[in-house]
Amino acid sequence: MSLAKQIEEKLAAEFAPEHIEVQCESHLHNVPAGSEMHFRVVLVSEEFNQLRKVQRHQRVYGVLAEEMAGPIHALALHTFSPEEWQGQAPDSPQCLGGSKKS
Repeated sequence: MSLAKQIEEKLAAEFAPEHIEVQCESHLHNVPAGSEMHFRVVLVSEEFNQLRKVQRHQRVYGVLAEEMAGPIHALALHTFSPEEWQGQAPDSPQCLGGSKKS
């Protein structure tokens, strides 16, 4: 199972999301081909009602503690309550590190 799928399953089990997207963005970075290190997560859940952004991120980091200690190098989080969700989240910025630097 891919790491992206593993992340998605763990988050879905914990947050019962109305919407979830987990994308591996490693190919946008200066890493070996096939790497799974950089991820973008869009998560919409009732669990985020009444929580500040930092609290939402802390909850996600807690669920993914094992992955954060190992294979995940970067995690872009976009967390929304259902009332906040507008149908899309911002794109990740361009990588400026390593050989991808313009």
